[in-house]
Amino acid sequence: MDYRYTRHQVARGTRADAEGFDKIHLIKKVSVLRATYQIKLLAFKACQSRKKLILRVPTNYRFDPSLRELMKTVPETICRENL
Repeated sequence: MDYRYTRHQVARGTRADAEGFDKIHLIKKVSVLRATYQIKLLAFKACQSRKKLILRVPTNYRFDPSLRELMKTVPETICRENL
């Protein structure tokens, strides 16, 4: 994983909307969902802690090819649900 740093050389982080015993939930209300740095970091965290990353999105969303590629690399980690 390629970490990005701020001006003061501090690694950036992210928080999930909810986190349970075996799941990490991220809620997005967008029409197109890309593999953002936030999603990549949460997927990495889910892999390391053996949890599932649940992406909750509207029913009329569209996945960007970058996110489809990320989901192919870790298919057992990232799942999607409709709002």
